[in-house]
Order: sequence, then structure tokens, then C-alpha cells
Amino acid sequence: MNKPYPTPHINAVPEDFGKTVLMPGDPLRAKFVAENFLDNAVLVNNVRGIQGYTGYYKGVKVSVMASGMGMPSIGIYSYELFNFFDVENIIRIGSAGAMQEKVKVRDIVLGQAACTNSAYANQYELGGTFAPIADFSLLEKAVATAKEKGINYHVGNLLSSDTFYSDAKDNNWAKMGVLAVEMETAALYMNAARAGKKALAICTISDSLVTGESTSAEERQTSFNDMIKLALEVAISE
Repeated sequence: MNKPYPTPHINAVPEDFGKTVLMPGDPLRAKFVAENFLDNAVLVNNVRGIQGYTGYYKGVKVSVMASGMGMPSIGIYSYELFNFFDVENIIRIGSAGAMQEKVKVRDIVLGQAACTNSAYANQYELGGTFAPIADFSLLEKAVATAKEKGINYHVGNLLSSDTFYSDAKDNNWAKMGVLAVEMETAALYMNAARAGKKALAICTISDSLVTGESTSAEERQTSFNDMIKLALEVAISE
């Protein structure tokens, strides 16, 4: 029987990955996490420049691999990790844009759920609207750890958008209490639900749609340490 790996996107075997994978969008952020937070990290995937590393955090085997940008991209990588490489938990660590005044630049948003303007859920032929939500055990651990470490955090709805540049004149999602916008979480949560696995998005606010404040690309790559440490603590709790 042919093994389902390597896949077109991941040149590895299941043993190359930890049970939990941290998933930033940017391959350089994956490299940064591996080099600065993991012990004995080794490169386990570099197909199409999507770098994946596995090492140890406080003695626990943990992986970090980029997802690329957007729901189609994280949809591919998270699907393969969940279904072909025996990964049980994926924790997205990414940037997001604040949609509420109370959510400040460099705050952390824990994605309790993810709204979307994408048609990603159509593949499941549900005949209705699916609500993509985080795994509660991962979310609960993230909240407890954020409180313990004194991290500024918010829990609530994310918007996973198919568009970075939009012609929409009004931010109607904000009127519904959505905290921040990004481009990946809804697909991750749907893939986790379908595979019977666990997922959580931990996002650092890189810019504010309310105030116009923003961080640089370099800061987004290297300075979101609270988010990374929080994700790693959650990873080793599973």
C-alpha cells in the first residue's frame, strides 16, 4: 500500500513532526521560532520555501511550520498535517488587524471562533452555515496562561477574510463585535473539525483599522514573543 507521504507540499514522514505544530503564516517566522525558542531544532520540510522545523520546548517535542497566506494555503498544509502526518493540534500564531478600539496594537487575540467571507465550507455540502470554532481545551489553557503571565489578551471572534484589499465601504463585521481580521483561521478550524483534531488561533495585533497604528514587517517577524511563548506553553500542555 502506498503511503500518503511525502505529499506534494510536505517532504517528510509522520515521525518528523511533534503532536503539536505551531503555524505562522511567514516561513521566516517559523525559522525565528525554531532558532530562538526550540532546542535541537532541525529543518524537516522546505518544499516551496515553506519551512518546517521540529525541536524541543521544555523537553517536549514541538514543531513549527509556515502556512503561507490565506485560507487556500493554510487549508492545504493543515489538512495534510492532520490527515497524513498524525498531527493532533495546530496552533496558528499570526498577525491580525484590530477592528475594535479596545483592541490595541501588540495585544493578543485568542480566536474563540472565526467568521469568514470565504466559500471554504461549501465543500462539506452542509446545506447551511457552519460556525468554525476553536478547541475549548486549547483555548482554556491559553487564557489561563495569558492571565498567569500578565499578557494583554482578548477572547472573541476573528474575521478570516479572502481579501486583504477590499472595496467594502463600511466595516459591518465590527458592528457585530468581531475583534480582528486575518486571513487563515476559519479554514484551519474547519479542517480540524472535519479531521476530529484540535486547533486554536493566537494572533498578535499588528495594526489597527480603528486608529491606523501599525508595526513594521520586521517587527511582525521577530517581536511577537508573548504570542510565541503563549503558544508553546499551550503546546506542551497537550
